[in-house]
Amino acid sequence: MHFLQLTDLHIKQPGRLAYRRVDTAAYLSRCVAHVLAQPARPEAIVLTGDLVDAGAPDEYAHLRALLAPLDAAGIRMLPVLGNHDAREAAREAFADWLAPIPAEARDPDAFQYWTDIGEVRLIVLDTLDTGCPGGRLGVPRLDWLHDALAAETARPVVIAMHHPPFATGIGHMDVQSLAADDIPAFAQIVRAAGNVERILCGHLHRAIDVRFAGTVASTCPSPAHQVALDLDPEGTPGFVMEPPAYRVHAWVPGQGLVSHLAYVGTFDGPHPFFEPDGRLID
Repeated sequence: MHFLQLTDLHIKQPGRLAYRRVDTAAYLSRCVAHVLAQPARPEAIVLTGDLVDAGAPDEYAHLRALLAPLDAAGIRMLPVLGNHDAREAAREAFADWLAPIPAEARDPDAFQYWTDIGEVRLIVLDTLDTGCPGGRLGVPRLDWLHDALAAETARPVVIAMHHPPFATGIGHMDVQSLAADDIPAFAQIVRAAGNVERILCGHLHRAIDVRFAGTVASTCPSPAHQVALDLDPEGTPGFVMEPPAYRVHAWVPGQGLVSHLAYVGTFDGPHPFFEPDGRLID
């Protein structure tokens, strides 16, 4: 079983560019085509936030049109909210995606829910703090997480959230990660559960991995623009057009979650390693 993680799509209204430079819709269309061209179909796609750029209903309509080929292929779409999203507009836009999730698996006061992907329990958290670039959970959402984890103690759990609960060394992003006063309580809940296999985050537009609260937390690149890798604490915020990518998370029985990085593009190959008779090509 495997599922994909796409993040930070930043879709605007048709014809508009992100930051007056990036055609995020064209990048997403290429990503969708890349996903559908792969030999193995994913069980689901987890979309870890900043799905649109300004939370507008017409942006969500554009997003749904761009993702329609994945819907048509029967791939489950599991959305997460980021700071560029809007809670009510997202609820309306994704109502059909969320309809199969029963009421007892949803947080009535936030965009939080749990569902199973094969052997894995996915718990989606809502870190949206409306009007702020940084993320917030707060006591009610953390209490919901505690209860959701307590309800599933045997199955491995993957938590999906937009804002990372860790510092990355990219200064302008670290000041807008998960609120510092949320992190100790979040870490305590995760550590106490004992069955959290991974924490999947967005927001950073980069592939980053770190040990956190007895598990592994990671971020994912965007299928469009990436945050510049600048570890100067006084570095200027900026983005670069590094190769677009997404994550492929495969569940390996007896081992756990194995994560790959898939680059979106047309590349030479694949070429064989071996001759038809089995000898290594030399």
